[in-house]
Amino acid sequence: MPRKPHPVDAYVSAFTALTPENVEELYDLVAEDVVFSDPFNVIHGKAGFRQVFNHMYETCTDPKFTVSDVAHSKSASYLRWDMTGRLKNWPHSNLLFHGMTEIHIDADGKISKHIDHWDSASQLLRYLPVIGAIIRPILKLFRLKTA
Repeated sequence: MPRKPHPVDAYVSAFTALTPENVEELYDLVAEDVVFSDPFNVIHGKAGFRQVFNHMYETCTDPKFTVSDVAHSKSASYLRWDMTGRLKNWPHSNLLFHGMTEIHIDADGKISKHIDHWDSASQLLRYLPVIGAIIRPILKLFRLKTA
């Protein structure tokens, strides 16, 4: 007997095919009271969730998510992903983030929580002018010296 698709399967499909033209497909999968969290934001509600992706498209050229692994537990699902793109404005940096998203589903099968876990200091801030000059020595301070 074929297994019933997990609600996260549709979310992963929408997330990895995301463009400004089809972003509504992603919005349709989230609950009205969805919580989105990443290293910079904690957003409550579908309107705020929309703002996250509107902002991404305003600031990035060709953002793309590739999901390499999906795991499910009793209470959540976990997506391992890479995000690529390029900042539209100064400093026009190429982006490559590796992260994990924790997804929670409500009783209606909608995404109720999208919690991104990724290291903004080592994957973004260290490459930016000015703040990078502060972050790089801090990261070096905690790096093990290997032979």
